[in-house]
Amino acid sequence: MLVNIDYQPAVSQRAGIGRYTRLLARHLPAFLSQEDKLRLFYFDFTRRAEAPEPAPNAKARPWHLLPGAIVQQLWKRGLPPRFDLIAGRADIHHFCNFIIPPISPKAKTVVTICDMSFMRYPECAEARNLAYMKARIGATIERADAIITISKFSAREIVEFFPAAKGKVFPIYLGVDQSLASPGRDKIIETRKRLGLERPYILTVGTIEPRKNLPFLVDAFDNMKNNDADLVIVGRPGWSYEPILDKFRTAKKAAHIHHLATIDDADLSAIYAGAELYATTSLYEGFGFTPLEAMLCGTPVISSAGGSLEEVLSNSAFVLRRFDLDIWSRSLDGLLSDKRIRGDLRRQGFSRARKFRWEETARQTAEVYRKVLEGSL
Repeated sequence: MLVNIDYQPAVSQRAGIGRYTRLLARHLPAFLSQEDKLRLFYFDFTRRAEAPEPAPNAKARPWHLLPGAIVQQLWKRGLPPRFDLIAGRADIHHFCNFIIPPISPKAKTVVTICDMSFMRYPECAEARNLAYMKARIGATIERADAIITISKFSAREIVEFFPAAKGKVFPIYLGVDQSLASPGRDKIIETRKRLGLERPYILTVGTIEPRKNLPFLVDAFDNMKNNDADLVIVGRPGWSYEPILDKFRTAKKAAHIHHLATIDDADLSAIYAGAELYATTSLYEGFGFTPLEAMLCGTPVISSAGGSLEEVLSNSAFVLRRFDLDIWSRSLDGLLSDKRIRGDLRRQGFSRARKFRWEETARQTAEVYRKVLEGSL
């Protein structure tokens, strides 16, 4: 079996789908037989792309003839060249970023569609990307031999919006980097001091964009009676971020809101572990990496039920199903003042996060490939 993965997201994105593609490719070789081969195709016109990690039965295939941006613009219009013409023939082609580009009618295809956020909350999507997704997603679902998604919630959403997906959607949970754990008291203290986080703090991590619903979290923080805690927001600006940054600056407690646009990876676990509480008020998540990462670092989590969050976090987080400002403010106050409940959430959260492993994600993905080849869907 020769599997060809469209590795482009891993080259062009550090987080989100890029991270998914990169870590899936890293763990897949262990679940392929010695006869199986893995090919990782990506554009590298300038020859400066970061190559994937080598593996015994995996081979990188960079393409140098044209800038990837030109070819991708052609694909967005449904125009050639066909993907398999430039990436090479394979038994399975896996596309990790929602859309299948033009490809031979006989090619076997698997596509990862993480969620239906662009359908459920179109107002939270960038207009050009929304138009592209809506124009191409239906054809992708019709074309795909199998669809991988990242939660049972997302699997139901896909079938609800696109009934043609019924019978070929496979929910496979993502893994969490198990090396991301509390780094120890000295590292936590040093990192907090260096970043100016000397007071107790509530933490949230994620791209600054409308879907994360950060203005609501700021309002809930403003409305808290506890004035001895800060709010720390870690995340790079996404799209439509300006009004959100304005909210940080004009909040009643703006002096106690810290926005860290970028941090070193080496500091991330210390920032997670140093928080009294991790909070996410996201409207919709297909999975929810960051609260699980916080759990793995020993930080209790309070979360919305947006999208798959309640499913993924289960009863290991304090989950609120409504965006009621008073309820959120009282809950934040209550958790900060109750060490016993935070301790219970800390233990339950750590146990929950340990269950999400990339090895299992890769194993189940390889099973989908085999089912497609066997025609046993």
